[in-house]
Amino acid sequence: MQDEYRTVARAGEHEIEINKSRFLCRLEPVASEQEAQEVLARVRRTHPTARHHCFAYVLGADAGVQKAGDDGEPGGTAGVPMLQMLTRREVRCTVAVVSRWFGGVKLGAGGLIRAYGGVVGETLDVVGTTVRRRRRLVSVVVDHERAGKVENELRATGHAVREVVYGAEVRIEVALPESALDGFRRRLADATAGTARVEPGGEVYGED
Repeated sequence: MQDEYRTVARAGEHEIEINKSRFLCRLEPVASEQEAQEVLARVRRTHPTARHHCFAYVLGADAGVQKAGDDGEPGGTAGVPMLQMLTRREVRCTVAVVSRWFGGVKLGAGGLIRAYGGVVGETLDVVGTTVRRRRRLVSVVVDHERAGKVENELRATGHAVREVVYGAEVRIEVALPESALDGFRRRLADATAGTARVEPGGEVYGED
């Protein structure tokens, strides 16, 4: 499992015009091929007058899934340069969809490659990127009497509380760097006189 990966900071769009052809790029963070295809379908519905809706996506922290489509443009002139821009910028878990409205002037293969790759690069600059790092999910299990104080202290010390579940005991879920787990256990034991326990769970990616 990769320790970290870069993805888009938010969903967003950017448009360029070349020889009267409009190129509108939509970037979104996605976690699966289904999500990527849903973004593509939504863009098609939103812009039904565009002649082409080309796409590229890179999935997985290790970039294990990479796909691209030209949607009627000459082979290799749209989806591939879009995908190359994502991989060159080391962006993962992201889909790019570029809608093109033809302006009546043919751009040629080289012009299309520069336009499709270029608009993805410019859109990445507009929306920005963020690094997501691997974290260990941890459940802090504590009695009801101490739960409120423990939760407040966790938030006050900068721990993002992901979930609080009330049952016979209270489970407060946070995500930590693996290297911080031992120190977290010690601090929690000191703060609760040893009454709280820590149960490590799975792994997720999160921002600092």
